[in-house]
Amino acid sequence: MNILVTGCAGFIGNSFVLKILKTNKKAKVIGLDNLNNFYSVKLKKKRISLIKKFKNFKFYKVDLLDKRKLEKIFKKNKIKIIFNFAAQAGVRYVSSHPEKFIESNIYGFHNLIEVSKKYNILKFFYASSSSVYGDKNKYPVAEDNNLYPKNIYGLSKKINEEYVNIISNKKTKYIGLRFFTVFGEWGRPDMLILKFLDYAKKNKKFLLNNSGNHFRDFTYIDDVVNILIKLKDKKFNSNQIYNICSNRPILIKKLIKYLKKKTNFNNLKNIKHNKIEVYKTHGLNKKILKTVDFKKFSDFYTNVDSTIDWYKKYNHLI
Repeated sequence: MNILVTGCAGFIGNSFVLKILKTNKKAKVIGLDNLNNFYSVKLKKKRISLIKKFKNFKFYKVDLLDKRKLEKIFKKNKIKIIFNFAAQAGVRYVSSHPEKFIESNIYGFHNLIEVSKKYNILKFFYASSSSVYGDKNKYPVAEDNNLYPKNIYGLSKKINEEYVNIISNKKTKYIGLRFFTVFGEWGRPDMLILKFLDYAKKNKKFLLNNSGNHFRDFTYIDDVVNILIKLKDKKFNSNQIYNICSNRPILIKKLIKYLKKKTNFNNLKNIKHNKIEVYKTHGLNKKILKTVDFKKFSDFYTNVDSTIDWYKKYNHLI
């Protein structure tokens, strides 16, 4: 079975590809990434080096905006399953570069769908986000809740979800994956935990949004990948949307206190709430747990410790 994974140099995409290659020698994985410089290209290249070692992996440096190159890749490889993780990430990046989100997350997504429609694709998994929900008065949020994104990133993901229902190819089942805050080894350096560790090492003043008085539903990367592996092999009769989350919101102030203790770093400044960010993410995960029969999420603080250990070894990549 040939599997196309876009964003294979990114955090989730790379971890997912590595798991497939390690556990399924019969699978052939075609990976795409444009290796943009939103964050450390050195880190992305190191991630790619981890999966290039496998004979059943093929890498293409391609941007989804390049429709002609996408056509060539689909013609050359008999792709049956797609996992689209390619996207412009970074909620705070929205304010300064809104066009990046429109180009990558909407135009790029459109190109991938349009090209793939010409081929016999069985399943098309695509990354959505908890950002589609916006702020809510009631938690946890379920997949059938109304969506009120607060920024262009969340809006671009909401558009992706609506788009597949408009253009749906009857041969293909489109499966949306609403990721909440994914963390762990080989993670994104712009996300809270690795960003804090990096600021601590460099003794840079860390600006703490809303004084840490907000919540995030953290999900460890290994748990996410194990869910995706199970989901990959499921049969679907219709398009679906899933929350990918631990249903375990963590108060950021509590997490910061833990990180401060681990690093002996205290160069922080509390700042006001950033209006483009939600106060809380907390997802209901009953649907995905039932679908893939996933039993238990791993311990949060044990995984934070593993992330700290990883940073100590690989901080030169950030």
